[in-house]
Amino acid sequence: QVHLVESGGGLVQPGGSLRLSCAASGSIFSGYDMGWYRQAPGKQRELVASIAGGGSTNYADSVKGRFTISRDNAKNTVYLQMNSLKSEDTAVYYCNAVRWGINTRYDYWGQGTQVTVSS
Repeated sequence: QVHLVESGGGLVQPGGSLRLSCAASGSIFSGYDMGWYRQAPGKQRELVASIAGGGSTNYADSVKGRFTISRDNAKNTVYLQMNSLKSEDTAVYYCNAVRWGINTRYDYWGQGTQVTVSS
């Protein structure tokens, strides 16, 4: 099992940048696929970006070219660099870790960090 703690959220003006961090503990970090999800008020939680243990990445169309996900396995940390932020990026951002078993997916979640983009 893995424990996740996010940090780095806050209030930023449109066009600004933030970097979210997610520190993992309790298991072998490199064995997990990691991702960032977000949930805005009244909307479903959606995938923002993901990074596999081997480093391959995937992004939602809405953030391509603006957000970058990365991981440092030595520090057990995954990052989300968010640039050119828009008001529609306002949401609670959640860190996610996935461990794959035989025909089974195990999901672990952080507590979330609020990102507010507003002037």
